Amino acid sequence: MTVTGAARLTGAALAGALALVTAGWILRDLVLADGSAADLLWYWAGDHRPAARERFATFGLDPVLLLVYAVTTVAALRSPAAASALAAAGVVTLGVRLPGLWATSGATALVTTLLVLGLAAALLATAALGRRPVRSVYEPVPARPRRGPAVTAGVLLLTGGLLQVLWEVRLLRAFPSEVIVDRYIGGRSAVAATLAPPPGWLLLVLVLLLLTAAAAAVVRPPYSRPFGMVAGALMGGWGLTGLATAFRHDLFVRLPDMAPVEQLVLASALFDLLAGAIVVIALAGPGERRVAVAPEALPALPPAPPSPRPPGW
Repeated sequence: MTVTGAARLTGAALAGALALVTAGWILRDLVLADGSAADLLWYWAGDHRPAARERFATFGLDPVLLLVYAVTTVAALRSPAAASALAAAGVVTLGVRLPGLWATSGATALVTTLLVLGLAAALLATAALGRRPVRSVYEPVPARPRRGPAVTAGVLLLTGGLLQVLWEVRLLRAFPSEVIVDRYIGGRSAVAATLAPPPGWLLLVLVLLLLTAAAAAVVRPPYSRPFGMVAGALMGGWGLTGLATAFRHDLFVRLPDMAPVEQLVLASALFDLLAGAIVVIALAGPGERRVAVAPEALPALPPAPPSPRPPGW
């Protein structure tokens, strides 16, 4: 299945709008930081000490989402087989931004959340309704990932998802119940940027995406490539954020004296960064060549009778 030209243009416009909204909020935060990109970067890395007049709105994975939207826009403009990329961008956006309906503060943030969710839903509708069967053997069709890179990506995605589950279980055992609730649905004890989802919710979305993308990579349908690449990008961004937080708090200097569990936390963040990069590179490579099968030709019909008909026709 491919998408029509109108669906490609619509999908590119929707993904571009998501990119513009995200870029606009990043620029707003940069202005709040008086142009100091370092303050904003450290905030994304988890340093929530006051660095601006107001609370920042973006969080560490917003640059990754911006990159996803930009790549999706280009893919929709260049390839008729971009339905999976549109769907992947829409699903991730819905998962990450949905808590903004109840966890954000301020009318502007709520309006932004409604706008972004509407654009994401429109992306999914465009990917679903704009599909059409291949009509020519010369049309490009979605390519399945090659077996070796797909299995490699699946193993890394599965490992990353299971590691996140193990760390989250260990973390939840140390928190009281009210803090756990705030961690997943938002609350005063969950410190986050204005547009950021609660940390537990974000981790749940990431785990579901990693495990789903891992299963898809093993089965190797055409849509496993964009979903796996998006999952790998988010996993890499998650790991980079964790390593930046450790660097901000000088944890690498105290690495030899740290407890083994703390060392494993840093090792897990490093694994997320490297594994995410490997997944993106593996699935971005050339896929298996597929030959599009044109629809069967209709049987030839007998010629129409002449008019007027000759005698004995």
